[in-house]
Amino acid sequence: MNAQFTRHELIFKQASGTSRGVLTTKETYLLEISENNKKGIGECAIFRGLSYDDVPDYEEKLTWLCKNIYLDFEVLKKELLHYPSIIFGLEQALLNLLHGEDLYFPSDFTDGKDSIKINGLIWMGNADFMQSQIEEKLAKGFDCIKLKIGVDWKSEKEIIKKLREKFPKEQLELRVDANGAFSYEEATIVLQELADLGIHSIEQPIKKNQVKSKKSQETDEINSTDCCAPWNDMAKLCAETPTPIALDEELIGVIDFEDKKKLLETIKPQYIILKPALVGGFSGSDEWIAIAESLGINWWITSALESNIGLNAICQYTYTKKNPLPQGLGTGALFTNNFETHLQLEGDQMWHKK
Repeated sequence: MNAQFTRHELIFKQASGTSRGVLTTKETYLLEISENNKKGIGECAIFRGLSYDDVPDYEEKLTWLCKNIYLDFEVLKKELLHYPSIIFGLEQALLNLLHGEDLYFPSDFTDGKDSIKINGLIWMGNADFMQSQIEEKLAKGFDCIKLKIGVDWKSEKEIIKKLREKFPKEQLELRVDANGAFSYEEATIVLQELADLGIHSIEQPIKKNQVKSKKSQETDEINSTDCCAPWNDMAKLCAETPTPIALDEELIGVIDFEDKKKLLETIKPQYIILKPALVGGFSGSDEWIAIAESLGINWWITSALESNIGLNAICQYTYTKKNPLPQGLGTGALFTNNFETHLQLEGDQMWHKK
């Protein structure tokens, strides 16, 4: 068995606004494994500035993996424990080596017999830009829309208010993603405003591990020496929120199974959002799902600006989980130099057609 990797820089068709600034390119790595004249490809989809494994020795670890690809998967995974995006790529490459073509999780989805319902994503920008995106998604038949918020909440709130006046929550599901944009005090106000607008949920209203609120400082329920102190603010928000909260960035970098369990037991969110490239691939996602379901916490899966290679694998994995909620999957249409794919979006349904 042999392995090699190559770096690929994805180029956005137009600059895309996020909570981490405006993106024009997205770095990623392709891992190819070959054995007995067969090849498998996977994407080690590192997200600079967000991934837990955004570290200087990333390529060195990929080189190590290629030199030691003959080792048992569990041995490799243990060595790569702190490199979740590399585990993600390794799992893909091994699955693709096994199944061939562009298959990772063969199913009715990959046979073109069934599809996955997704939400429509609205990128950050000025009011006119966001409004035009919303109109486009509605015209295509989406009945679940996710808006990135936190740049200008006053303007964003007005957009949502106007949208809700036209479409009641029974007709249009609205999700918002703050990417940690608000302080604890701001979040308590925003959460009520969102509830008044009939919002389905908000992702990551405050930054992960945030312990800066006056409320945190005044209470001794969880003190600064407690192992759960970094989750104090988020736990309080989730306990009192009128709008369901979904954890996203909060999960990144939590590697140990018991730590994952402790986090969810402490914070008790209404939802968690799983990005396989950021939480240790499909096996890491499976761990989070098992813990969440044991605690009665719901979840859905989201992509994270992968190329069509990683996105295809995520879609195939997502279908096998049979989650009825609209999933947060990308469409692969953001980049000028993406790879060919059998993924096709029809309305709000993602298909795999050959």
